[in-house]
Amino acid sequence: MQAAIYGLSGLVLTAEERAFFLEVDPAGYILFARNCGDPEQLKGLTASLRDLHGRADLPILIDQEGGRVMRMKPPVWPALPPGGVFDRLYRTAPSSAIEAARLNSRAIGLLLASHGINVNCAPMLDVRQPDADQIVGDRAYGTEPMQVAAIGRAVLDGLASAGVIGVVKHMPGHGRATVDSHKELPRVTASAEALDVDLEPFEALRDAPMGMVAHILFEAWDAEHPSSQSPFIIEEIIRKRIGFAGLLMTDDIGMEALSGSAGERSAAALAAGCDLTLHCSGKFDEMVDVDAYVGAMTVDAEARLARAMAGALLGGADGPDFAEAVAVRDELLALA
Repeated sequence: MQAAIYGLSGLVLTAEERAFFLEVDPAGYILFARNCGDPEQLKGLTASLRDLHGRADLPILIDQEGGRVMRMKPPVWPALPPGGVFDRLYRTAPSSAIEAARLNSRAIGLLLASHGINVNCAPMLDVRQPDADQIVGDRAYGTEPMQVAAIGRAVLDGLASAGVIGVVKHMPGHGRATVDSHKELPRVTASAEALDVDLEPFEALRDAPMGMVAHILFEAWDAEHPSSQSPFIIEEIIRKRIGFAGLLMTDDIGMEALSGSAGERSAAALAAGCDLTLHCSGKFDEMVDVDAYVGAMTVDAEARLARAMAGALLGGADGPDFAEAVAVRDELLALA
């Protein structure tokens, strides 16, 4: 398998995409709103991807956090609350907030699984900081790292109960960024001691099956390379300090935080220690460029992927259905 996850251009696979994906055999795919038209179309699209490769455990990813970040959008699909609502409830009723987050994520997982999607890019474990860019904002589970970790654990558990794999993001922490990494490279000047706060939720959830690394420059750790392309941050901070042993992918390699072509960016991230590059735009010329620079997954990366995806074959049968999970979630959120 190629060490890449690709986006798609539209609602169905084009003949050009089909031929390309058959040849390069990517590790998986990620879906966006442009790929989500209606339930039957989306089920057909995910089925066509699995048929293409003959892999029942093919990772098909999506960002379905809730609030501002939902690729399956109303009115076709149900509205979902942002992470901040669980933060507010936690301040008065921590146990209720954790259960509400778990039920919400089970509902999300059931929704995704019913459409053939088995990986959700959540929970977001970034600790919200004052004066930071609003790219985090109400997506965050709070300003206290252990609260963020507790809600994040509930999100992972809820998704897993529906047979969907969670991805903890954005390692080693996006909460201090004062600019949006989609638009430019954030530079974090906080000391290594101050950054301990950012690491705590990731340390608490170090056993997560998948993780995503941010495109942020942390001067205290590596003043020359963004975290996704920093051998020091990936090996010494993420793998050793945090202790994360799961599959590590980049954030979208197309973000303007990085320089160079899509292929050059991908090669730098993989050389630094990422397991996979994540190319989201669906632009065919960029995918061809990624292919020119990116080879097969390492043996260790394939093993991490296999361990992660084993969880997608479990869950879903035991526990409340979608309607019940949402109803109880809303009862709990009303307490806030």
